[in-house]
Amino acid sequence: MRMLLCLSGFEYARFSPCIDAAYAIREALSWLKALLFDNVVIGSNCLAVMTAWTPPIIDASEIVVSHGNCNHDYSSSISFFPFLLLIPAICFSICHANSNLLCIQSEREALLKFKNHLIDPSKRLSSWVEGGDCCKWIGVVCHNSTGYVNQLHLAAPPLSQPDFDAPLAEWEAYVRSKLQGKINPSLLELKHLSSLDLSSNNFSSIHIPKIFGLLESLTYLNLSYAQFQGAIPHNLGNLSKLQYFDLGGNDLKSKSLQWVSGLSSLQYLDLSYADLHKANDWVQVTFKLPSLLELHLPGCDLEDVPSSISVNSSKSLVVLDLSGNFLSSVPKWIFSLYGLVSIYLSENSLEGPIPDYSGNISFLEVLDLSGWNHLNSSIPNSLYSLNRLQFLSLSGNQLQGTISSAIGNLSSVTHLYLSENQLNGQIPLSIGELSSLKLFDVSKNQLNGQIPLSIRQLSSLKLFDVSKNQLNGQIPLSIRQLSSLKLFDVSENQLHGTFPLSIGELSSLEYLGFGYNLLGGVVLETHFSNLMRLITLAASHNRLRFEPNSSWIPSFQCEWIELGDWYLGPKFPQWLKFQKKLSYLDISNAGILDVMPTWFLNLPTPFEYLNLSFNQLTGGISYLNVRDTVDLSSNRLTGPFPRVLSTLRFLFLSNNSFSGSLSQLLCDSSSGKRMEVLYIDKNLISGDIPDCWSHCQDLNILNLGSNNLTGKIPPSLGLIYARAQQAETQGSNLPKQAHYSKAQQSLPLLLLFLCNCSIKQTELKGKGSTFCFDGLASEPHPRRRWIQTKRGISSLFLLVLWLRRLSLRGRFKKRRQMGRSRVTPATGLGGGDGGLGLGAVAERENQRVSLFFFLASISASVSVRSLDYAH
Repeated sequence: MRMLLCLSGFEYARFSPCIDAAYAIREALSWLKALLFDNVVIGSNCLAVMTAWTPPIIDASEIVVSHGNCNHDYSSSISFFPFLLLIPAICFSICHANSNLLCIQSEREALLKFKNHLIDPSKRLSSWVEGGDCCKWIGVVCHNSTGYVNQLHLAAPPLSQPDFDAPLAEWEAYVRSKLQGKINPSLLELKHLSSLDLSSNNFSSIHIPKIFGLLESLTYLNLSYAQFQGAIPHNLGNLSKLQYFDLGGNDLKSKSLQWVSGLSSLQYLDLSYADLHKANDWVQVTFKLPSLLELHLPGCDLEDVPSSISVNSSKSLVVLDLSGNFLSSVPKWIFSLYGLVSIYLSENSLEGPIPDYSGNISFLEVLDLSGWNHLNSSIPNSLYSLNRLQFLSLSGNQLQGTISSAIGNLSSVTHLYLSENQLNGQIPLSIGELSSLKLFDVSKNQLNGQIPLSIRQLSSLKLFDVSKNQLNGQIPLSIRQLSSLKLFDVSENQLHGTFPLSIGELSSLEYLGFGYNLLGGVVLETHFSNLMRLITLAASHNRLRFEPNSSWIPSFQCEWIELGDWYLGPKFPQWLKFQKKLSYLDISNAGILDVMPTWFLNLPTPFEYLNLSFNQLTGGISYLNVRDTVDLSSNRLTGPFPRVLSTLRFLFLSNNSFSGSLSQLLCDSSSGKRMEVLYIDKNLISGDIPDCWSHCQDLNILNLGSNNLTGKIPPSLGLIYARAQQAETQGSNLPKQAHYSKAQQSLPLLLLFLCNCSIKQTELKGKGSTFCFDGLASEPHPRRRWIQTKRGISSLFLLVLWLRRLSLRGRFKKRRQMGRSRVTPATGLGGGDGGLGLGAVAERENQRVSLFFFLASISASVSVRSLDYAH
């Protein structure tokens, strides 16, 4: 376990179970400094954020003591191993002494009063009982010699991994662990309290109590992400001893930050996401704090500081975070902060050129100007001279010009993000001089030329993303030397040649993307022999033929496989049966001529997305274990329709030979409840349309064309519940008379295609009827792809409404937004024999279809509107 004992900045030491042991270590180091090293600066706040939840020191030899000021070079560290051998003894003696002390009775009573006003769903404070020794209670730390309570660590225990990755059970436990209720003033009885941490709890709907401003001994106060709201109490400015102050992530506001001027000892200030748009004094106040090292004000609605306001340069400030605000340019006063190590200005509204830094901030290690900015210059040469720079992100701007060969001067850089700009020219050979580089992302630019052979020198590289450019040539064989590589993405370029065997030697690789290129030849199982950690294989749209041994068992367990347009046939790929974690699979147009295997339909993990379209699969399917999207169109599947999961949203079964009745697919109330798009045109369906559509309230698009249906259209078809109607009409800009009457309690389907069916018209509410336009889809049915294709596929949901006084402009906007998202299918157009198909569009199809539809008017007349859509 490697511990960093911070002597500058805010890299916090984390020792436990006894916080006091760390204080003793700090005092000992102060003594050592006086004896040996005058240039060692010990940040007193470094020990303030330690919690009683962290594990103890295991090996004192792994502690590193950094020296110098905050722009120190971490490579120049000194070892105090002989001295640090005493640390375990110090910890033991202090902890042992502390364990023999009993807490002060008045403080125990104060803590119990504090607990009684809290709601503790997970019983975290179950050890807080009458008559107990409060120094042994969870979250309570007492002074080792006096027994006074001096620290309360009551933050909710963190998740073991980021929110979006945490298992549901762990997430639920985390939510239950949050303390709720009110803050009792009994905390004022803790006269020696120096550290208070209530972060990540749930004190929703209450303001920050003013009693916190009366805890004058506090040096550490963390109330972040505790769901406090309202105005920040100004009496918090009375905490003159406070060194660490974090109010970030709450729903707070302040019209002025003048109260902050009283925090004369403050070293760390975080007011993230507080509403400070009226606090025009934030620069003048914060920069006068004599000891401030870190200032975090992201998402605070800050605007430009008028140029007439004089700004005193802070000599102590090391970290400045102003991301997510409304700054229109990089503030000029930043260049007077000579000690700055980290600058975060991402997601503002920065415009114009990147300023020429001219060496004014030569100690800079982190510069983030990415995301939702509009910087439109070339990369200035002064940036290339920042040889201490470790993190540089200029992504998501409008930068132009080339990447200079001077980039090789950034000898310390580990993270380099230049994606989503308009950079052109070649990737310079000098990129190979960045020996510390770990992440390199220049995707979504206009770069050309070849991938430089010098990348083989980047032995520390973990991420290499040059996707969505105009690169040509071949994938370098020397890629085998990048043994640390975890992500390799060269997709959507013009690379040719073969898929190199050397990629199979990258045993750390987790993401492999080379789709939408011009690669050809034969791929063997040896290409994947050592890719044991591979999770994502995104390689569609090449000219490759995969010929593994019939008994091949892959060494990887992928979750995502895209091999559309590869030749995998004629047999169904047997190696897929060993992929137990697969959730996304696209093997469309893969030359498979085989019976749909039973084992494939019984894989243990449900698919999120399954695309087997444009093969020649035969046989029947009884059940589809897919949660979101299925495309089995343009095969030779027979028999009745399969049962589907209730969560399925997009189902494409067009151009097969499914037969029988629709009842099996639609009339089970648990089947297709969330269905939004259903394509079952060009099959052998016969009989009447069942009257069981009322539970399909999310259905937007239905194509039953080119079947053998007879009878009438049932009343429930085209009607959904009133709550859907309210969702579509609320917030729209349509005139009031265009909205549905609440008494109508129904809405029609957006698209209903029954072309080439022998079905009589029926009276629907509003005197609507079905319709069919001849010759609308004479082009071949296009190939469908959706959900996170690497190409920027645009999407469009057409609205065709035949009901009186109807307009669904709100739904149109919503569906277009959904189509742009990474998790929602884009849609396309197609059909045949007068039918109209709506699915995802593959950009490789060079077709154009012009469609003319008419919005229904109040008199139910139809006018023509042209929608020209390029595939």
